This record gives sequence, structure tokens and C-alpha cells, in this order.
Amino acid sequence: MALLLQLRTVTGLRGKADRIAKAVFRGLSFYTRVLENCEDEARFDETFRWPVASNIDGNEILEIQVFNYSKVFTNRLIGTFQMVLQKVVEEGQVEVTDTLIDDNNSAIQTSISIEIRYQALDGTVGAWNDKEFLETPSVHSEGEGRYPLETDSLLSSHRQGLDISPGKSTQQSTERSFRRAGKGVFSAMKLGKTRPSKDDHRKQDEPAVLEAEDLDRKALLQGLEPDTISLASVTAVTTNVSNKRSKPDIKMEPSAGRPMDYQVSITIIEARQLVGLNMDPMVCVEVGEEKKYTSMKESTNCPYYNEYFVFDFHVPPDVMFDKIIKLSVIHSKNLLRSGTLVGSFKMDVGTVYTQPEHQFYHKWAILSDPEDLTAGLKGYLKCDIAVVGKGDNIKTPHKANETEEDDIEGNLLLPDGVPPERQWARFYIKIYRAEGLPRMNTSIMANVKKALIGENKDLVDPYVQVVFAGQKGKTSIQKSSYEPLWNEQIIFTEMFPPLCKRIKIQIRDSDKVNDVAIGTHFIDLRKISNEGDKGFLPTFGPAWVNMYGSTRNYTLMDEHQELNEGLGEGVSFRARLLMSLAVEILDTTNPEINSSTEVQVEQATSVADQNCTGKMEEFFLFGAFLEATMIDRKIGDKPINFEVTIGNYGNQMDGMSKPILQRKKEGGDGNEEESELLQNSSEDEGDEDGEMVSVSSSQPMKPLVTDRNYFHLPYFERKPCIYIKSWWQDQRRRLYNANIMDKIADKLEEGLNDVQEMIKTEKPHPERRLRGVLEELSSGCLHFVTLADKDQHHSSRTRLDRERLKSCMRELENMGQQATTLRSQVKKNTMKDKLKLVQNFLQKLRFLADEPQHTIPDIFIWMMSNNKRIAYARVPSKDILYSIVDEEMGKDCAKVKTIFLKLPGKRGFGPAGWTVQAKMEIYLWLGLNKQRKDFLSGLPCGFEEKKTARGQNLPSFPPISLLYTKKQVFQLRAHMYQARSLFAADSSGLSDPFARVFFISQSQCTEVLNETLCPTWDQLLVFDNVELYGEAHEMRDDPPIIVIEIYDQDTVGKADFMGRTFAKPVVKMSDEQYCPPRFPPQLEYYQIYRGNSTAGDLLAAFELLQIGPGGKSDLPPIDGPMDMDRGPILPVPLGIRPVLSKYRVEVLFWGLRDLKRVNLAQVDRPRVDIECAGKGVQSALIQNYKKNPNFSTLVKWFEVDLPENELLHPPLNIRVVDCRAFGRYTLVGSHAVSSLRKFIYRPPDKKAQHWNMTAKHLNGYLAMTNRAHRSRPTGEIVVNMEPEVPIKKMETMVKLEANSDAVVKLDVSEEEKERKKKKKKGGGGGGEEVEEEEPDDSMLDWWSKYFASIETMKEQLRQQEAAAAEAEEKEEMEMAEGKQVGNKRGSMAGKGSKAQAKNKEKSKAPKDDKKKKQQSAPELPEKKNKPRIDELKVFNKELETEFDNFEDWLHTFNLLRGKIGDNDDNATEEERIVGRFKGSICVYKMPLPDDITKEAGYDPSFGMFQGIPSNDPINVLVRVYVVRATDLHPADINGKADPYIAIKLGKTDIKDKENYISKQLNPVFGKSFDIEATFPMESMLTVAVYDWDLVGTDDLIGETKIDLENRYYSKHRATCGVSHTYSIHGYNTWRDPMKPSQILSKLCKDGKVDGPHYGPGGRVKVANRVFTGPTEIEDENGQKKQTDEHLALAVLRHWEDIPWAGCKLVPEHVETRPLLNPDKPGIEQGRLEMWVDMFPMDMPAPGPAIDISPRKPKKYELRVIVWNTDEVILEDDDYFTGEKSSDIFVRGWLKGQQEDKQDTDVHYHSLTGEGNFNWRYIFPFDYLMAEEKIVISKKESMFSWDETEYKIPARLTLQVWDADHFSADDFLGAIELDLNRFPRGAKTSKQCSLEMVTNEAELPMISIFKQKRVKGWWPFVARDENDELEVTGKVEAELHLLTAEEAEKSPAGLARNEPDPLEKPNRPDTSFIWFLNPLKSIKYLICTRYKWLIIKIVLALLLLVMVALFLYSMPGYMVKKLLGA
Repeated sequence: MALLLQLRTVTGLRGKADRIAKAVFRGLSFYTRVLENCEDEARFDETFRWPVASNIDGNEILEIQVFNYSKVFTNRLIGTFQMVLQKVVEEGQVEVTDTLIDDNNSAIQTSISIEIRYQALDGTVGAWNDKEFLETPSVHSEGEGRYPLETDSLLSSHRQGLDISPGKSTQQSTERSFRRAGKGVFSAMKLGKTRPSKDDHRKQDEPAVLEAEDLDRKALLQGLEPDTISLASVTAVTTNVSNKRSKPDIKMEPSAGRPMDYQVSITIIEARQLVGLNMDPMVCVEVGEEKKYTSMKESTNCPYYNEYFVFDFHVPPDVMFDKIIKLSVIHSKNLLRSGTLVGSFKMDVGTVYTQPEHQFYHKWAILSDPEDLTAGLKGYLKCDIAVVGKGDNIKTPHKANETEEDDIEGNLLLPDGVPPERQWARFYIKIYRAEGLPRMNTSIMANVKKALIGENKDLVDPYVQVVFAGQKGKTSIQKSSYEPLWNEQIIFTEMFPPLCKRIKIQIRDSDKVNDVAIGTHFIDLRKISNEGDKGFLPTFGPAWVNMYGSTRNYTLMDEHQELNEGLGEGVSFRARLLMSLAVEILDTTNPEINSSTEVQVEQATSVADQNCTGKMEEFFLFGAFLEATMIDRKIGDKPINFEVTIGNYGNQMDGMSKPILQRKKEGGDGNEEESELLQNSSEDEGDEDGEMVSVSSSQPMKPLVTDRNYFHLPYFERKPCIYIKSWWQDQRRRLYNANIMDKIADKLEEGLNDVQEMIKTEKPHPERRLRGVLEELSSGCLHFVTLADKDQHHSSRTRLDRERLKSCMRELENMGQQATTLRSQVKKNTMKDKLKLVQNFLQKLRFLADEPQHTIPDIFIWMMSNNKRIAYARVPSKDILYSIVDEEMGKDCAKVKTIFLKLPGKRGFGPAGWTVQAKMEIYLWLGLNKQRKDFLSGLPCGFEEKKTARGQNLPSFPPISLLYTKKQVFQLRAHMYQARSLFAADSSGLSDPFARVFFISQSQCTEVLNETLCPTWDQLLVFDNVELYGEAHEMRDDPPIIVIEIYDQDTVGKADFMGRTFAKPVVKMSDEQYCPPRFPPQLEYYQIYRGNSTAGDLLAAFELLQIGPGGKSDLPPIDGPMDMDRGPILPVPLGIRPVLSKYRVEVLFWGLRDLKRVNLAQVDRPRVDIECAGKGVQSALIQNYKKNPNFSTLVKWFEVDLPENELLHPPLNIRVVDCRAFGRYTLVGSHAVSSLRKFIYRPPDKKAQHWNMTAKHLNGYLAMTNRAHRSRPTGEIVVNMEPEVPIKKMETMVKLEANSDAVVKLDVSEEEKERKKKKKKGGGGGGEEVEEEEPDDSMLDWWSKYFASIETMKEQLRQQEAAAAEAEEKEEMEMAEGKQVGNKRGSMAGKGSKAQAKNKEKSKAPKDDKKKKQQSAPELPEKKNKPRIDELKVFNKELETEFDNFEDWLHTFNLLRGKIGDNDDNATEEERIVGRFKGSICVYKMPLPDDITKEAGYDPSFGMFQGIPSNDPINVLVRVYVVRATDLHPADINGKADPYIAIKLGKTDIKDKENYISKQLNPVFGKSFDIEATFPMESMLTVAVYDWDLVGTDDLIGETKIDLENRYYSKHRATCGVSHTYSIHGYNTWRDPMKPSQILSKLCKDGKVDGPHYGPGGRVKVANRVFTGPTEIEDENGQKKQTDEHLALAVLRHWEDIPWAGCKLVPEHVETRPLLNPDKPGIEQGRLEMWVDMFPMDMPAPGPAIDISPRKPKKYELRVIVWNTDEVILEDDDYFTGEKSSDIFVRGWLKGQQEDKQDTDVHYHSLTGEGNFNWRYIFPFDYLMAEEKIVISKKESMFSWDETEYKIPARLTLQVWDADHFSADDFLGAIELDLNRFPRGAKTSKQCSLEMVTNEAELPMISIFKQKRVKGWWPFVARDENDELEVTGKVEAELHLLTAEEAEKSPAGLARNEPDPLEKPNRPDTSFIWFLNPLKSIKYLICTRYKWLIIKIVLALLLLVMVALFLYSMPGYMVKKLLGA
């Protein structure tokens, strides 16, 4: 469907001008090229094509406007032509000549002549006749070409580059799509470029390219804001690949499937609310197969563990991310019994890895019981989980005292978007049947059987295994069946939404020995469900899934078995499986539910409705091999053929599994429709279009030699073809939708690459291009919605199809709107953030486009040699699927695609996979057989079809080969200029590179340049007589690609492969002029790839020139300096090589460090050689490296010619050689500075008054900043320092222009003053008591400062997060409303973004909830006379990252040697470092402006490096403070470590082995070490943490290295951090031997800054800044003295604001450094908090080191008096009295039940639940105030060597029990009080309720450490049968806290003992009641208990008596009777 417009001429124009026309239809506008100097007629002769998705309506309008074009001003409209398309729609083709109308709607003389045709979807309208548009445009005299140029639509703001489905050879490629190949830094392939030329002789065929400035001018004149302009693709950065070729893929090696290092670290902190009574819980942590256990905690429902576990893995990513992490809490497990499961939680590793920072931190996992679905949650477990791959660094939030309120519900361990209430659900996975299975047993037995019994069985016994969330289920085994039928369903029961992302479905072959996988498929739940409010539960199918794996030929040991397990890319079709999935959420209240979560397997019905799997259709696949080159020489000697397969069709070697072929004609009944579906249909099959036999492989041919590495096949004019017919269910719709989305995504990606390229190459206005990208995106999205809309009612769709379509339409519609909104927000300054958002769009599109339900299997192309499969390529079927609608067509359908064949499976890993096995140009077309009439349309034209005999005269019969009759001859010129940052291939760390260029079947090499990674070949390679087949005009737009490979020449053996890149030449036809803008071509950078990683850039240009009838004489001459000395080598000609100008390179040689041995010999006399662009300089020779590794001459320079264009600057090479005896030199190591940009010095602009701007240009050279061109402004700026301002409240710092005049007061905001007042009046908010007495200086120590600072740091992080969240919300709201909201924050003139950020935080602070404020410890109430706690700065990273590695003037260059390893992603750079060169470089254009060299004190010998210190050896005292380590990697079997510190500096080696800390992964060291060192010899400090072992050597846990020298010489002054305040005594004593005033005057002197001038009233002036501050200081005795130190310190703290010389000074700090272990490169082994001070020895000695030894825990004693209990539930029934009663006692403990539990005596026989005790417990304990933890030391077990220190929270547990004499005591209830935060006790028993436990948040909390003494009633609670909490009693207790000293002064006895005894409780003696009141007891006994028993006994006795009497009297009576008495 398309509308075509041919704009022929516009006549009757007036005057002479440049003309341009614009055609608009449906909002999509195209521009013509500019016709220059037209008089009365403008012949445009251009064709435009609008692809349309919905039929054109008869009243739509086409509009054409004609303009006079102006470069500078707005184009002036001449007239407009509008036409209603009714006639076009009816007739399909209309020719019109008509007049234009002007602005006033009146006709003018000018007339236009056009032709319009419309091609509708069904092809009903407008037949394509061949005369179409072929009238040759009149060729103008200047030689305007017949073809409009590449960029025919630069101006179009909405150009939609949609591909065309071309007609036969009639296309003049009028509409070209802008495509971009590869993701390069520089375009990986810049194909067919055009550039506007510098000079202005623009020829007529040049497109209207507007320079950005013109655009600006134009825009302003039209009254547009420049901020609203958007650009379509920018010429210079666009790749133009036209219709007939699609872009090749650059990366070769499959990345999946290689093992990598992973580390899973899990900290189990604590559990809460575990269900059960008085349990002994432990936690089992399971990752994959590995299990680890925590210790067991006794008798508690909320155990605290704080244990850290690490699991190391070395597996492929797919395997890793599918592993399940399972946390289960087990109750009372011991050696003999396995314990009972309380509850468990599981999640897959992938879920953790996709979290931000790859971790969950301090989150609560919800435990549930998998055995009992009806039960609710079983408790919460607090943990940290992190998953680290190699090179991921985890930013651990700072581990200080974790005292945050535990808001469990708000911090659940669930990814975003998962609801906290997860329900149980059933996952039904139905497995119906499979087909096309390969054979899996050897056939020996089968043959024997066949011979004996004559039976022929299928050689495979398949079953299906499904793995999900750590559980497996399998179907039954179908014996001997290639087409097994199961109809079974496997049911999993799992929480929903599940935290496991993938379901693994595997067909396996059952075997007596071991079962093997046949094929594996993963279903990603995220792709088959949608969690939105309009979302849907996971659903799938019934649909077929295709499985791929190893090749199908059966071998006993399959080397590619892993592929069948789903690792790596499958290389062959294995089978396909029909299955479906459904999920049902369980209603757990339903009693019928089977509550087990075991996997069940049951029978299922077969697929009833064939409809939903799709109707069987016949598909036709056609392929043509246009070229096969670069065939690896190993296989070059045997004949080669290619085989193409789709499913098992076409697979002749091993596709057949069934011999019998029962082919039904269409229309049989549907049940056995697929009996032979997957069979190879190579038998002759009768068919409608003559007997068409599939031909699936080319004829074998012998390859010819290209060069010594590669061969090629002689496919010259004859190109072999293949075609295959196959039958599949017709589900093309799925693929079509995916294709539309893929195309939108490709376009977006290409646009984003454009934008990034523009940013990188500093092209103007990248934001306009981004706007263009967003416009394209939004129109693309809306287009998808209209196209997909008509798919709504398609039959044969599964539920997933319907739901997915709906959700994709919603998503894309939404995305389109967001893109429109975003477009309006894109400004220069918001560019970066918006770019990130757009990248998210890209990811989302790619995610949506991935279709989970497969349809047609992928196509495999195998290269066979000698009937063996050698190498393959896999083409997804959707990429070559045909559709009538352009947008739905696959991106490679009917195009020539370059593919590289690779080795299968593991063989393709590493270097083997980097060499190309073969490069092919192949054309593929796949579609319904009935649509196949166009299948040849995309081939290069000019061929005849050769068919088999039987298809000779059938027009649609496919050819078996194509014979090209047209052939063009070209000359290719490859201008190979240089390469940079190549791969080090030799052991020297360098390479001997040469490049080999391949084009078609020719190849040539450049010369070899020895020993370099940055070769400048400067060589022109000429390929003569290159023959290309096809029409001439197609060549111009579609030249084949050039492959460039870089090799390393070795003296022996073959050259090593170093990388590869592709390029497309610029083509000149014989009738075109060789002139700008296209010629001569510009040099471009091409990214070189080696496998998957980048390996440098190539700078080159390529041109393809047609040799016309006149032969070569017509080609442009190859001019250029013929180098006589270079012999036959041609240099790159003048027009192409860069323009050079003269630069001077100055090098500062400082010294060499850490040189390793070379060939076992020490380096003794090294020298550094610097080389750039063939020129260079050598350093002085270091005479004795051991004695002094610094250079004697510091600065040297050389002059060199460098390109004007900085992007083309060659790298600078640094080499270190060792001068040995007899004039021998050995290379020690080398370094290539790939970009000189950061070393270029640009003299400051005279006009620039912004000192900060110039400072920025100076690149931080001390040299330059010291005496850069200065214009001293006169204004002064006053900065006022208030002493009381706590730095925590964000100050409003103001940045001002250097010459503005202002006074700045650093003042506190009003709200904060208010808050302070309130605080002083009474304590903070809810119930917080007035805090502890004001800390007195004697109590404060360094740790107070440290903890206060950590609090501050956390607060700041919190605020940043809040600010970020706020900004995000704002953005989302803006996007939703679609408004354009400017940044409305009023910011002062010149205020930096820094101030703005602070503003934000300040405006945020007052809103912060009070709760946070209460916690933050350092906010002590400020009283006027007391200082607050001073703070230091805690950096949660290394100091180096904060201060740019301290390379402000001294840079460190790592010297490398040795080749880069070929194993996993090449060996780490660390291992190749052989030393470091310290120095610097400065590059500037000659000559320099005079005022720089004439400045006072300019020393010419130092050049640009003025004022650098001398580099003589210097003695320094180094003081290393190590505070603590966190998260150390466990080193012992017990999962702990015994860490100690080892420090190494030069010869000093300190091992602090005696002070190891037992069994601790978070040790607090608190030590300082003094070391005397001499720089430069000893400048690398290594601080390591070792694990102490009783026997054997100690293991290294991790180490960190610090370069002290760079710190020492840095102008950031990293020798000793500047404190926040100056004091001369106390915990914050000034540590530096120099006072602030001395430091300040030295800085001023060094920086040539005027000042400091101290004035009266506490003012100091430095340069033009005035600072104010306090002027008094108190000494120890409280005497006040005058001092300038505070003022000086104020200046130092704001030194970065001083003009010219200013930079940020290092504050007093603690830095956090990651510990690394060389054995596990790149994975953090823990972190170390430390800092280093350095003091030169020639200065006054510093004071003693600060004492940072860990705080000793303070000794306390807690006395708990249990007075009474009440309402305790009654457990026993009295034996005598039958009353309910309890024998109550209370048990309590503080540290743990084992250590110090204490019991009261028993109150027997309480009938009311009341108990009286008056019993005192005494708990002595050691307590760390700052961390709020109790410290206990105990041996872990009998066998422990020493005691281990544990820190546990201070929690008092009280339990109430019922005592039993003989059986175990019964637990009744408990309460746990956190001594820092517990509810105040109720005044009376009545007021004491369950609320006190459940509703802690609202209640006022108190701390025993502040209250000291508390008395009240607290409830005991336990859980009833329904797991509900209930009160089981109440206790009246009194808590009294004393310090150890107070306790000694007033001792008290345990229980009721002396001293200070408690009185005996007054207990009613109910226990002996029957003794005192017998009657009552008897009455009770008789009346109640034994009433019926007594009655029964009485009756029985009466009966007995009667019987006895009867027996007694009977004889006598009888005698009487007998005798008749």
C-alpha cells in the first residue's frame, strides 16, 4: 500500500532563484533537492512514496508547496497546489498539470505538472506497468546525475525511513531508508556518506543540507524558538543502506553460555514474629544446591543473628540467574533430628540481579509454609542479599549503628511492583505432543532387532520435564516415538506473583544409563503476563515451541550436549512441542483445597480447538547465494556446498526420522494433519505448479584461493539458488506485530546512536536530533496502533495473543504520547536526562517485540564439506517473512544480507570463534506459497532465471540458479590511514599490525609496522577490475561491504587475528563528476571488534569508482607524494589525508614506579621514550632506579604536525626501555594515550571574564592555572561564617561571577531557627524525653565525631534520594499532563547547579517527618555556651574517586606488557601492568600568545609546567589510621574469619598479628600506624586484611593500594585533611603541624594570590573575596584568646571559590576502600574504612596520633524487680478441687537463655492468674552506647581456641511459665523489651493491653538509658490456635539501670536476699487449702468430682449384697421347700 507522486516540472516561474518544493500527505512531508539558479522552469523529476497503512479516503488532500530557497533567510513561498485524491482512489493513476495559488487563494501564472498513482493493499488499483517513471530526466549541463542524492530529505522533519517492497527492475531507489549499522562509538559502518563541503561551490545534485547555524538563523527569522527545531537524520552521521541490502551484524562471538564468576552474599540479620511457642529457631540459607546454616537461638520468637554467608559460583549467566535462593527458618534442629520447618521464602538469583545495584538491603522476607496453603504468614526474616558478577561494584549503604525504626511492611523483600500480600496459585502446564524428534540411540541394537524380528522402532524414548521455582515435574515416558502424544498436565503450586522468572521445559530421552536432554525451552513469565491494572495472569498457548540444540546426527558423546540444555545458541532444529500454560489463583479458604505444594501430574484433554494453534498453510522459502568468500583455509581443499533448512525440511543428512511419507492433499480432516509435517519433503511430490521438488542445498564446488588465509567459491555470473516448501500453522500475525515493533525500535536505536555520536564528536545541536528521534518514535507508535487495530478480530488466536496485542497497543499508544511530551521538554541542558528516558523506551520496545509463542522455526544455513557440517548461521524466520504491508515485512526479507558463518557450540568460543569461517552474501524470502509471485523482486537486477527441466515455462516456478547478464567493472580505493588502541598480541605488550582488506573475491594487505598499537599506515590500496553483477544504478546505492581484518605479523607461525571491522565504500558512477560534496571521501573512524569486545578503531576511507567505456584513464588520477623510499607503497592522497598544523608537545618527566623484572633481570637504568605522529623525545636516563626512580630533567618538548581536527589526533605512545650493558635495550612496558584531548591547552580568551570558564579549559594544570591570563576584577565578595551553623543544615553556598560585588551570609533558614527554639524549650516530638545531659567534652571522643558524621551522611543520602524521587514524580506528572514546565526555581545570577541542589534539599528538610529527626543522634540541643559535636566527612568510596585520582597535574600512566589473554573476556589489565610512569603532557598549537610567556616569574625551561615542586627524594612520616572493616569474605570453614591488619610501604612491613579479632566479619580495628618513608622510592602503600590461622599460613582476605605520592603533591592538599573547626584541645584538636593561617599564606604564595589580609571585625580578604567569621578561641582553662585561625580556616574550607588558584581541599575524612583479592579479580572481598595523614620530616613534628581505639563497652547493671503478675491464663486443673489454677513463675534474660536466664520462685496454685513475687533479677552487661549493642564474649564451642565477641541488641525478655512437678513446664507467654525503645508501662493492670505490643508505632517510647528507672505493667503475649496474638498475662515490673560504679556504691541482692532485701510476698496459701478446710474439700470431692462414681459404686454394692444374700439363703430356702416345712 503506497501513494506515489512524481513531481515533474514547475513552469512559469519569475526571476532567477534557487527553487525547492515540499510535498505533504497525512502530515508526512518530503522535500525535493534544491535546484540552483532556475529561471522560468524548474525540472524536479523526483518521485516520493508514502507507505500507507489504511486505505486512502477519497476526500483526503495532497499538498505541494513551491519555495524560493534561501540559505540564510526563510524560504519564500511562491505558491501552493492542493488536490483532493478522489480521482486517484478511483482510477489508481492520474496525471495533472495545474496552476498554483498564492497566499490569498488567487491563481498565479506558475503551473505544476505531476503524476500520482496509488497502489492499494489488495493490488486492485493501478497496475504497475513498466514504463513507470522511467522517463529520463533531462540531464543538465553541469552533469546533474540521474539519481537524487542519499539525503534527499534532510529537511523533512518527519522522514519515515520505511523500506519499500520494490517492484521489478524499475525502482530508482527514490526513497532510501536511513539505517545505521552496529553500535559503534564511531559508526561501525558508515555507509555511503555525504558531507557538505567547506567551500560553497555546491553542485546541482547536492541535497539541501542546512548547516546548524543556518537553521538557527532561519528559525529565528521565522519566529521559531531554536528550542523547538528537530532534525531528521544528520547527513554526517547517517548510514545509508538502501533497499536491497540489509546491514550485517558485527559482533561474532555468542556471549551466552560462557562461565563467569559470581558471588552471592547474604546477611541474615534477624527474624520477627515467628509463629510458634518458645521455639529454638535457626535459618538455613540455600543457593542452588549449596546449604549453609546460622547458629541456633534458644527460646525466642525474634532471634537476632547478624550472620554473613558467601556463595561463589563459576557458571554461565543463564544457569546462575535460574538458581533459586531459599531461606527457611527451622525450629529445634540438632545432630539427631532434622527440625521442623517454620516457614520459607524463595526467589531466583536473576530477580536479585535485576534490582538496582544488584541487591536488596535490609529487607524483610515474608515466610510462608509450603506444606500448608491455608495458613497465613509464618514470620518475617530481615536480610541483605547481593549478587555480584565480575566487575560489578556494589555500593553498600553505610553500615553504622542500625537503629532505624523497623517498618516491616514498608521494607519487604520483594521487587518493585510486587504486592506484599502474595497469594497461592496453581500453575498448570499442559504438555500435548511433540514432533520431529531426532533419533537418540545408536542403531546397532535396532538393526539386530530388525534383522531378527523384523520390527522397526523409532529410536527415542521421550518425556518432558518442567522445572519451576526449584521444583521438577515430569510426564510419562512415551517409548519409541518420534511423535509422542502425552496430553498430560503438570501442576505446580507457588506463591503468585512468583519471584522466579523462568519456567524451563525440556524434552528428555529416557535411557537406562542416563537421561539426556533433547531440547530445552525457557518461558519467561514477564513476557506472558502483565502486572498492570489492565494486565493479565500468565497464559500461554496452546502453541508450538521450537527447540534448538546440537546437530541431529546421533553420536554417543555429543560435544554440543550443552546446547540441548539451553546454554548457548542452538545450531540445529531439534523438535517442537505443543504446550500451554494457565494460572489460577487459589482461594485458600475453600476447605476442599489440597494444601500440599508437591508437583502433581495428571491426564489432560487434548487440544480441542485446532483453530487456536493455527490453520496449516504451505510456506515457500527461497534463497540465492550471491557470494561465498573468506572460507577458512582448513576446509579449502574439499568441495563445499551449502544447505538451508527450516525445521526438518531441507535437512537431507539427518532430518528424516520416518521413512513412510503419507502426504495428504490439502483439505483432509484435521486430526492427523501433521503426521509428516516435519519430514523432509525431498521426495517428489505432485503439486499444483508442476512437480516442484524442494532443492535445499547448492551443488558442491571446489573453492579457489583468495590469499594465504582464505578461499572463495567461484559464484561469478552464475548464482546458485535453493527453495523449500514446508507446512506450518499460519501464525504470521504474531511475527508481523513483532516486526513492526522491531522496526520502530531499530529506527529509535539508530536515532539514539546518531545523537550519541553527535555528542561525542561535538557536533552542534544534538538536542534537535533527539527531538527528531522522538517525533519519529511517536509517529511510529501511533502507526503501530492503527496497523494492529485491524488485527483485533483475527481468528486462531490464543488468549495470550489477544492480551498481548491489547497490552502492546496500550504501551505503544502511551509511549507515543510520552514521546510527544518529552519532545517539548528536550532542551540543551535537559538533554542527558531525557536521553536516558528514551533509552528506557528502547529497552521496553525490544522487550515487547520479543514474541513468546513461536511459530515458524528459524532458518539454518550450514556449510558442508565432504558431507560434514562445518559452520553455520542462524536466521530468525521473522526477519525474512514477507508481508504485503511494508511495516510488517521482516527487515531482511527480499534483501541481500551479509552473514558470517561461525563454528557451532563451544568451538565458537574464544579465538576460534573470531576467525570467519565464511562470509556469504545471501538473499532470502519466506512467505505463503500463494503469495510467492514477488519472491525475486529484491535481487540485484539484470539476471536470467535458470530452472529445472520440468519448470521451464512455468512463470512462477523458482529458478535453481540465476545467470547475470549485466556486469559492471569498478576500481576500489582503500585509503588506510591509521588505527589506534589495537589489541596487544605479543608478549612485549605491543603488536606488529597489518591490515588485510577483502572486497568480493580479492584481498590486499597494508605493510607491517613493527612494535606499535597505533599504526599509521598512510597507505592507499587499489583493487583493479572488481567485477560486480547487476544494474549499474543499483551499485551506486548498494555496494557490497568491505571487510577489514587486522593481524599481528609473527616471525614464525601464522599471523594472529587482532580484530575486524566493516565498511561501505562511497560509489562514483562513470557519468558522475569527482567533486564535492561526496568526493574526495572523508576519513572515518570504524570500530574494530574482536569477538564481542571492541579492540580499537580504524581511520580510513573507501571509494568505489566505476570504470566507464573510456577505461581507467577517466578515473581521477592518484596524485600525492610518491614516496621514493617507500617503494611501491602509495600514500593516502592529499584531498583525503587530514590537514595538519604545527603543535608543540611538552612532556613532564617525573619518575617511574613499581617496575617489575624483565626476563628475570631487575630494571636498573630505565629511560622513557615519547612518540607521537613519528616525532618524539627521550627522557633523561635514570642512573640507578633503585636509589632514585625520578628523572633529573623534568620538562622536554618536541614539535609535531597534527591534524587540525582534534578527533583525528593520533595517539601518543609512551615506552619505557631499560638500557643494559653493551648498548642493548630491552622494552619494559608501554602505554598508549589514545586521546590527547584532555592534555590540549587552549590559551584563554581575552574576552572571557568568567574565571571559572577559563579554569575549566585549563584542564587543571597547576602550571597553567598558576599564571593564566588574568583580568583582575575589582569587586569584592564577602562570605560570612557563622560559628553556630551546624553544617548539617545545608548552607546556601553561592557561586558568583568573578567581577560581581556581593556579600554572602551563610545563614540558617528560618524554619530551622524555629525548630531550634522549640527544641530548647522542651524535648523533641512525641514522648522523647529531654535528651541525655549535654555531652561534656571529656565524654566526647573521636568516635562521637565519627558516628555523628555517619548519621549526617545517611541523612544527606536520604535527602538526595527524596529529592531524586521528588524530581522523578514531578517529571512523571509533567509527562502525564503533557505540560512543559520550566525549571521554576528562582536561582540567583550565576548560581551553580550545586546551589540549586542545596536549595532543593533545604526546601525539603522542613518537610521531613519528625520521626527521622528524632533518630538522628547528632542533633543534640544546641545551647549557647556548648559546642555541638564537630564532624568529619565520611566518604563511602575511595578518596581518589572524589578528587579525580589526584591527577591535577601529575598523571599516572600504567605501563603494560604481555599479550592480552584469550580466555574469559581477556585477562584483566591488572595482570599486564609492569609499572607506572608518572608525568604529564601538554599539547598546544604554535605559537603561544605573548602575554603567557612574558608573565612575571615565567621560567622557560619549565614551559607550561610552571611552579611545580622539585622531585628530589623527600622524607615523610606516614600515619595510617584503620577504623574498621565491613563485610569481609569469610575465610574459615565456619563461615567466619579472624582478621588482622598488615601494612606494607617500601621496606616497612607491619603485621598486626597479635591483635587479630576472633571470628568476626565486621571487625572494628581502631588502630593507627606510623611509618617513615622516603618518596619517591616508597610511595605505594598497601593495606591488607589477613585471616589468622592457628596452623598453616594466614590467608589474604583482601587488600587495597594507595598511591601516597600523588596525594602528597596534589594541590587538593591530601596530606592532612582540613578539619571543620579549629580547636586546640579536646577530641577535635587540630592535627596538622601547620596552623590554618600558615597553610593559607602558603597557598596564597604558591598560587600567586593576593592575600590574606586580616581586617578588623573578623574579616579576611583573599584575592577579591572577603570572608568573615569568629576571632576568639578558648584554651583548656576556658580562657579566651584572639586568633585569626577561624578566619583562615573559613577561607580554606571555601578555597575552591578563590579565582584562578582555587580548588577543593581535602577535608578531615574517613574513606571507604574496597578490598580486592588478586585470585578473585574484580570482586569485592569487603571494605575498609581508613584514612592516611602525611607530614614532611623537615617541618615541625606533628602531635601524637589521635586515639581511635575502639570504644570499650561500658559496664552496666540492670536490676529488674518482678513485683506481681495478673490475669495469667490458668493451665492446670486441681486434682482435689478441680479448679483451674496455675503454678506461676517468671523467667527473664538479657543476653540469651543459656547465658544468664533467671527464674523467680513459684507462686503455686493461683486461681485468678494473680501472682506475687517481689523478686529481683540482676543482669550485669557490657554496652556500646554508640551502636546500641550489648557485647558478649564467649567460646563458640568446646573446641574453640579463643572467645568470640558478639554484639547483640539490648533486649530484655520476660516469660511467664506454669511449673509442673513431673512433666515439662508449660510456656504461657512472653514479652520482649528493647531497652532503647520500649513502651512505657501502664499505671495499672487494667490499662495494660495488647496494643502495647502490636501498636508500637503510635505509643510513646522510652529508653532505659535515658530514664534510668521505670515501673509499670506490661502484657505477656502468645499466639492462639489461629495464629492470632492474645494476652496471656500481665506483669508488674520495675527496671533500674545503674553503671558499674553506681552498682558498687549501692549493691543489691539477687532474689530477696541481702543487701537491700525485698519483703516476702503476701501469698494466700491456696496451695494447701484441703488441709485447712476438709469439709469443703470433701463436699467438693463428693459433690462435684466423684458424684456419679459414688452412685455407681453404691448401686453395684447393693446388687452384690442382694446376690450374696440370695446365694446365702437359697439352699436353706430350697431345703425348706423340698422338705415341705
